[in-house]
Parts: sequence; structure tokens; C-alpha cells
Amino acid sequence: MVHSGGCSANDFRDVFKKNIEKRVRSLPEIDGLSKETVLSSWLAKYDAIYRGEEDFCKQPNRMALSAVSELILSKEQLYEMFQQILGIKKLEHQLIYNACQLDNADEQAAQIRRELDGRLQLAEQMARERKFPKFITREMENMYIEELRSSVNLLMANLESLPVSKGGPEFKLQKLKRSQNSAFLDIGDENEVQLSKSDVVLSFTLEIVIMEVQGLKSVAPNRIVYCTMEVEGGEKLQTDQAEASRPQWGTQGDFTTTHPRPVVKVKLFTESTGVLALEDKELGRVVLYPTSNSSKSPDLHKMIVPKNSQDSDLKIKLAVRMDKPPHMKHCGYLYALGQKVWKRWKKRYFVLVQVSQYTFAMCSYREKKSEPQELMQLEGYTVDYTAPHTGLQGGRMFFNAVKEGDTVIFASDDEQDRILWVQAMYRATGQSYKPVPASQAQKMNPKGGDVSADISPLYTDRGQKHGMEEFISANPCKFDHAFLFQLLQRQTLDHRLNDSYSCLGWFSPGQVFVLDEYCARYGVRGCHRHLCYLNELIEHSENGSVIDPTLLHYSFAFCASHVHGNRPDGIGTVSVEEKERFEEIKDRLSSLLENQISHFRYCFPFGRPEGALKATLSLLERVLMKDIATPIPAEEVKKVVRKCLEKAALINYTRLTEYAKIEATAEKDSEAMNQATPARKLEEVLHLAELCIEVLQQNEEHHSEGREAFAWWPELLAEHAEKFLSLYSVDMDSALEAQPQDSWDSFPLFQLLNNSLRNDTFLCNGKFHKHLQEIFVPMVIRYIDLMESSIAQSIHRGLEQESWQPVKSITNSLPNVALPKVPSLPLNLPQMPSFTTPTWMTSMYESTNGSATSEDLFWKLDALQMFVFDLHWPEPEFAHHLEQRLKLMATDMIEACVKRTRIAFEVKLQKTNKSTDLRIPSSLCTMFNVLVDAKKQTAKLCILEGGQEFASQWQQYHSKIDDLVEETVKEIISLLVSKVVSVLEGVLSKLSRYDEGTFFSSLVSFTVKAAAKYVDVPKPGMDLADTYIMFVRQNQDILREKVNEEMYIEKLFDQWYSGSMKVICMWLADRLDLQLHIYQLKTLIKIVKKTYRDFRLQGVMEGTLNSKTYDTVHSRLTVEEATVSVTDAGGLQGITMKDSDEEEG
Repeated sequence: MVHSGGCSANDFRDVFKKNIEKRVRSLPEIDGLSKETVLSSWLAKYDAIYRGEEDFCKQPNRMALSAVSELILSKEQLYEMFQQILGIKKLEHQLIYNACQLDNADEQAAQIRRELDGRLQLAEQMARERKFPKFITREMENMYIEELRSSVNLLMANLESLPVSKGGPEFKLQKLKRSQNSAFLDIGDENEVQLSKSDVVLSFTLEIVIMEVQGLKSVAPNRIVYCTMEVEGGEKLQTDQAEASRPQWGTQGDFTTTHPRPVVKVKLFTESTGVLALEDKELGRVVLYPTSNSSKSPDLHKMIVPKNSQDSDLKIKLAVRMDKPPHMKHCGYLYALGQKVWKRWKKRYFVLVQVSQYTFAMCSYREKKSEPQELMQLEGYTVDYTAPHTGLQGGRMFFNAVKEGDTVIFASDDEQDRILWVQAMYRATGQSYKPVPASQAQKMNPKGGDVSADISPLYTDRGQKHGMEEFISANPCKFDHAFLFQLLQRQTLDHRLNDSYSCLGWFSPGQVFVLDEYCARYGVRGCHRHLCYLNELIEHSENGSVIDPTLLHYSFAFCASHVHGNRPDGIGTVSVEEKERFEEIKDRLSSLLENQISHFRYCFPFGRPEGALKATLSLLERVLMKDIATPIPAEEVKKVVRKCLEKAALINYTRLTEYAKIEATAEKDSEAMNQATPARKLEEVLHLAELCIEVLQQNEEHHSEGREAFAWWPELLAEHAEKFLSLYSVDMDSALEAQPQDSWDSFPLFQLLNNSLRNDTFLCNGKFHKHLQEIFVPMVIRYIDLMESSIAQSIHRGLEQESWQPVKSITNSLPNVALPKVPSLPLNLPQMPSFTTPTWMTSMYESTNGSATSEDLFWKLDALQMFVFDLHWPEPEFAHHLEQRLKLMATDMIEACVKRTRIAFEVKLQKTNKSTDLRIPSSLCTMFNVLVDAKKQTAKLCILEGGQEFASQWQQYHSKIDDLVEETVKEIISLLVSKVVSVLEGVLSKLSRYDEGTFFSSLVSFTVKAAAKYVDVPKPGMDLADTYIMFVRQNQDILREKVNEEMYIEKLFDQWYSGSMKVICMWLADRLDLQLHIYQLKTLIKIVKKTYRDFRLQGVMEGTLNSKTYDTVHSRLTVEEATVSVTDAGGLQGITMKDSDEEEG
């Protein structure tokens, strides 16, 4: 990107900003640190790196240097720029500048007139000799001559329309009306517009500065003197007054006149002291005849004094400065003799006047006259040096002006004056011939070129010393400007592409100005200009520079319209060379554009320059058109672009694999690749897949602008992506084939690729996507088969060896546990089927939940379903099949687990004793919890998330497992209740020994009564009641602590309470005819009351507590209590059925 020069510093910064924004936005939020702050820090660091930590004060200077080329440059800046472009030294430029008088606007205008005249003569010569370039039709030959004439006439008209600088505010030029026709060619036509004498009236400004008077003796020193000044025909001005002893003033008077030869009068006066004096006395006067060539410095002039004046040597020091109006090109005294004007040889005052850019007049003036006495228009004349004419008296150095039917001879008094006159008239006539004085005629250069007469000897000598005389004296009309322009444009473009500004091939405004001027001035054809430009741009683009396709489009469209005759300004001439070059460049441009589209990732990196890809596609369509008017069918363009994108797929993938170091070029690397382990191959293919996905995302993000040019661009880009992925599939298939059987490490590759493809409108279920599915379908099915077998075996073996020690639920804890960085994560891809509870989970075991086997089962089923879910299988039918199969598997596995747990529960329960020492083992609670968890997991693992069409069928199947779990829970509750009720039955059986009428009852009563007389006898029956109550309470606590489901605990307690009351009621019913023994009564009262209270505290509802059974028991015990209180009031020892807070806990 840096080498190509197509991206500016702002482009790089924007690309960096977009990429860093994408990365930062994907990060999680950080408390106390906003993402905007992070972005700002990154950009600040980028700016610091880009500047190189340089001082801030230096940056504006560098920016100014890089942007100066984009400004409108002055002439001096343009000179400096093109000196660098053309490799011209400063001294060489100065020599040419001075020798060609580039600072002289008159000389430059004259040079243009000479060049245009030379171009017209060449056109006429070509027309006469019939030496035309080869055109595609012969009719274009005459049209070509008209084009040449028209272009020259246009430049002449442009030059003529430029205003001539005015000499004063009152000076007005009469604009000559000229038609843009052959009048430019028919110089000297008698019908041309003639100048009148009023057209050449000039306006001059005179400055008269009176300094001092010397030699004033006739006036007393204290007398007042002053001076007056006037230009004859104008106003009179007066100086300040001064004493005669010091007649100094320094006063300036400004005058305006239209006389080229004005008369200036300066008079010296003294004030008259006489009473009758009407005027001041004149002491002296001086009359001057200044011209524009007169000396501007102060001089002493002898004054004319009155007769009998004592001031015979009276002098006045003054300066007269007469300006030279801009349109007065030269003036002076010459001898002249002509056939139509100046018919007598005499000395006259001549002025060369420029009326317009193409109209000059030679005028002779008399003193005090505004209009010329005679004038001659110089248009059509040729001026040259001549030998002296012996028959003419006056004048030493001769030259003449010649025209068809007229010759005017001029003579000056010295050689330098003659050279200046010839130079001025040479500029005015616009002639192509350069006059050479006899003294320089001998210095002709070897190539026959004349040394210009308007070059001063100083610069000529310096030019010769430095080898510049050839260039200084060259005639522009004799050069091949088409070739020279091609060279100039090439070097300008090279310079432009190497400056610090990212120009994309566009010239700067100053460069465009110079090239435009060159083409207009020297007649470079527009088609040639743009063909050369296209050639240079294509060459630079082929060498790696980034060229704006819009620029190529402009030049190509111009050339195409020219060659095919559809120019907006009408049909022009088309040479055979232009047509052949156009076809050649068209082929090159087509190849270039196709190559750029094939390398679109590298020619337009990150979508830069903006809009370049769109413009390239549009230009390709234009280039493929056979002519400018007939549009090309869209299918043809599509076919070409499709072919380019097919190449692009191979190019992109080849470069990507080189970058990823997958494909080695050296034989040694290839051998190393072949010997790589399957895991290494899979790792490399996985990395390559990440790169491929990134490439496709970048294509979509940065190169989707092609749809603005063609609506079918996204479709072709999708085909390109398929081709690209097909190349990747070769490497992928090779790596997958190398994997050992039943290896599941390749599933992340499927997840990575599938997650990218399934969200793409064009690539989802495309060719590569289906190929990917075909590869992984057998693997997924095999994997699930093995998992099903593994889980079934683990259930069988696990439950056989199960210790039923409680562990914490794995599945519920997974989201809250920091998982280790291993590839066996359940939500990504566990290493199955060697799928047992990971060792890192042993630290989480706590005695609160299900068994290790059950938790392992639920975890495996959940992980397997999450794994399949995370595959996001794109084909709906197979995805539903997988889901349905896993749900059925989960149902079957949970059903087996529930049944085996039910059996184990019953076996374990039978092994427990029936005494009050019974404490429900934790293993039974664990089994209870397994069933509880099974009920919960069925809702998660066994419910199908399909549509309505599967609802009824699946609901029927799912209800079976639900019913099974529910029925099993009821059964184990019943078994457990039976067990604890049997303990109560054991207690009651012990109490049966106190039944009335039994031998044991009588023995116990007698023994207790006899012993009570001598010692304190413990209360009989209270140990039994307390032991039972402790049994109930501790088992309640065990169940409450270790069983997770509250609802089932409540059911258990309800049934336990109801069963207990029922057993007591039945026991009492069996003794309706018997009076309860005092010990039986006390024990039952305490058991019933404590049972009622404990189960109420455990949350058993009032309706269950106060059942009919309880009421029956309560009534019987109350009656028995009343009976005992009558017969043996102290026997109960305070135990009563009445509620009391003072009772022992």
C-alpha cells in the first residue's frame, strides 16, 4: 500500500481506526474504563508512531511542503517546479529567461504572434505540397488544414481580445472588429480596417521639478523671486517664493498632455515694487522640448534674459520627466522615405504605437500636435536591416519595412538606436523571419539557425559559453511538438507520482495549466495528448502505482469519442496512427483492468482508494464496447468479470497459503509437511480456515461497492467465494483424511466454518457448505452412536458400583465454575466417548445432591445435546433428526436410571432395621434426589423443540417418562413411610405387654409399687416415648436437609403422619374393651402430642393434622386420661392431653 502511493496518511489512519474499533467493540465492558477512551488512546498512539514522536512545531512545515503542489502557483513557482521536472539548472534557466526576455510582455506577445504566423505558413505549405499525415479517409486532409487554421485563428482572436494597457485615464482605444475568418491569413488585404489618426492619440504625464537658479545678480538679495512652469496648451503652475539671495525651491509640477513632442516653458519672475506696476518683472526664461527618451535627471539650462539685463550667465537647474505610456513601444528621431507615406526624405519624430494585440502603427508627430502627421499600420510588413543608401543625405544606419507594393526606408544616427528600432518593429510585425545585423550575420550557428537580433550581446556571449545558444536561437515552429509534449508529460507525471501527495495520477493545477498552454500554443492534438497520457498511466499502473480509474476513464472516453467520430464539438480528423495507437492502448487497458479485478484484494486494499473498484468495473464495461454508441450486452461483461474473479480465487488462496505457510515451495518443506502429525495438520487447516473466513469477510466489507456499478456483482462475488473455498476444501479434505478413526478433534473446524457460512445469504447450503456437511454427517452419527453406547455402559457399570454418596449437581454448577482451559469443555466439544466425570470436578462434591452416576449421566446428556446444538446444523431435516434422536436417547437413559434407582432404593431400605435406632441413610436420600433430578432433567433433556407437527406424537412419548418418574417417586415415598411406620408399630408392640390382664402387666405393676416405697423409680414408659420422638425428629431433619424437593418432603411427611396416626388408632381400637395401663397411656399421650407438634412444625397442613383418625385417637386418650385421674390422680405425673407450653421438649 505504501509503495503504490495510492493511499494517503488519512487512508491509513481510517483503516487502522476501523479495525481497532471492530476489535474494541467486541471486547466485554470494563468497569471504570469506557471503550471510547480505549479507542482514543489507540488513535493517539497511532498518531505518535506516524509522526515519529517529532516536534509538533515541525509538522505544519512538512504539511505545507506536501500540499504546496495543490495550490495555484505563481510564475516563479512554476519555473522552479519545471526546472526540477526537466532537470534544468538554475543558471541555464536564468540564461534562457534573460535571453528570451521572458519578463518582457511585449516580447512574449510578439513571440506568440511570430509562432502563430509560422504555424499558418506551415499549414499553407502543407496544403500546397499535399504532405498530409495519413488519415483514415482522404476527405479529412482538407479538414485537417481547416483545423490548423481554425486553431491558429482562435489563438489570434484570444490574443486580440486581450486589452492593451492604457496610458492615462482619458486614453481610450477603439477596439477593432475582426472576423475569425481568413482575414488572419490574407495579411495586407486592401479591405482590412484602416486606422484613423484619432485611434493613436497618446496620453503623457510630465513631471517638472525646479531645483534652483544660479547667476542671479540684477536683483537685490532681499527681493522675492519665483518661477512659473507650463506645458504649452495647458495650465500654468507657480513655485513658492524665495529670496533672491537663495533662489532654491525643489517644487514639482505635474502635467498631462497628448503631445508626444510637448513644449515646456519655465520663467523666472521678481515681484514688482512699483505702485503702478501691474505685472511682476520677468528675469529670464527657458524653453524645453522633452521626449520620452529625454534624460530624467536634473540639468542646468541657460536662461534667455531680457535685453540690457545684468544676468548674462543666468542658469536654472531643473528636471523634466516624461513618461512612456505602455502602448508606446518605442520613440525617437528617424529619417524616413516611403511610397505611400513620408514621401520626402527628412528627419521626423516617430512613435511606435500598439493599438491592440495585433495592431501596431508607426506614427510621425510634429511639435505641439496630438494627432500624428502621418501613420503607417505595420500589419503585413517585414522589417530588416539594409545597407546604406548612398543617394540619401542624412542618417547613417539604415533598415526598411517591406510589404507587397510598398517599401519604407528608415535611417538612424547610430547602430544601437537602429537595433532597438528593429527589435521593436520586429515584435510588432509578428514576422517569423528574425532580422540579423551585418555585424552578427557572420555568427551563424552550425545548424543554420539565426541568432536572434533581439538578444543583447551580453546574454549571447554568456549563452555561448554555457552551450545554450542553440536553445536560445531555436525556432519553435521547426520542432516536433507532439514528441516534445509526450516527453514533457511523461516527466511531469513521473515527478507528480514521486511527490509526497497521493495524487493517483492526477496532475496538480499548475501542471495542468502548463500542459494546456503547451498544447494550445504549439498545436498538440488532444487525442495524441490523451493517448500519451493513457500510455504513461497504464505503464505506471503495471509497475505497481495506484492510478485513479476515473482518470483513465476520462482520457479513454476522449480518445474513443475522437476515434469513433462522436466528439461533442463535431467530427474531427482521425489519423491512422491515432486509430492504431488507440486500439493498442485499448487492448493494454483491457488487460490491465482484468488484471486489477483479478487482484482486487491487492489493487484496492481495504477498499482504497474509495470508489476505485466501482470505477474500474465501469471503465471495463466502457473498454469492452466495440464503439462508443453501441452498449455491450450485460452478459458479456459478466462473463469477463466472472473469469477475472475465478483467477482472483486462485491468486487469493495461493497468497493466503503462502502467508499461513501451509504449502511449502521447497522440496524439503514439502517432505516436512507430509511427515507432519495429524494433529499438526488439523491445527494448520483450522488456522487456514480462520484466515479464509477473514478474507471472505473483508471481501464483503471492503469490496461490496461493485454492486453500485453492476447489480450482479454480489452474485459473482459469491461464486468467487465458492471457488476460493473449493481450493481450501482440497487442503481440508487432505487433513481430515489423515485423522485417526473415531477422532473428534475436527469438530471445531466444522463449527468455525459452519457458523460463518450459515449466516451468509449466498454461501449457506452452497457447494462448499454441502460438501462440508457430507464430510461431517457420518462423523456426527458415529459420534452419537458411540456416545449412546458409552452412556448406556456407564449407567450399567456405574449403578452396579454406585456408593450412592451425594455429590453436588454438575450441570447446575457449570455456568458458575471457572472451567479449565482444556479442549474437553462440554459446551464446545468434550473429548468423547471417553466421557467420565472429569477429575477437576471432585472438589465440588458435597453431601447435598444426587449420586455420581446420575450427575455424570445428566451432565453427559446435557453436554451432548449442547454439542449438537452448537453445531447449528444447516440442513433442517437432519438437524431435527439429530435433536429427536438425542431427546429419545435422553428419555431412554433417564428411564433406565430411574428404574435401576428404584430397585436399589428398595434393596437398601430392606437392609435397614425397624427399631427406633433407625436413621435414614444418606444413600436413600441420594436415591430420592436422583429421582427428583431425573424429573427436572426430563423437562430439559426430553422435550423436543420442534414444530406443531411433532407435538402430539412427542407429547405422548414424553408423558411416559414423566409418569414413570412420578410413579417411582410415589413408590419410594410409600416404601419409606412404611419403613418408618413399622418402627412405630414396634414401639406399640412393646406397649402391648402392658395390656390389662396379662402376666407381664401385673408383674410390672407390683414391682414398681413395691420398689417405690424405698427408692426413686424412673417413670416407666418415658424412655420408650423419648426414644421414638428422637427417632422421628432426627429423621425429619435428615430428610429436610438431604432431600432437595420440598413438595416431595411435604408429601412424605403427610403420609408419615397419617400412617402413624392410623397405626395408633388401630392399636387403640383393638383395646376398646380394655382400660389402658398407666404406662401405655403416658407413652401414647407423649408420642401423639409430640408427633402432632413436630409434624405441624414441619409444615403439615391443619387438614391433615386434625384428621378423623387423629380426633379418634385424641378422644380415646382424653377419656383414658380422665379415667386414670379419677382412680389414680398422681399416676400420670403431669402428663396430659391438654396443650401446655410448660411441657418438656
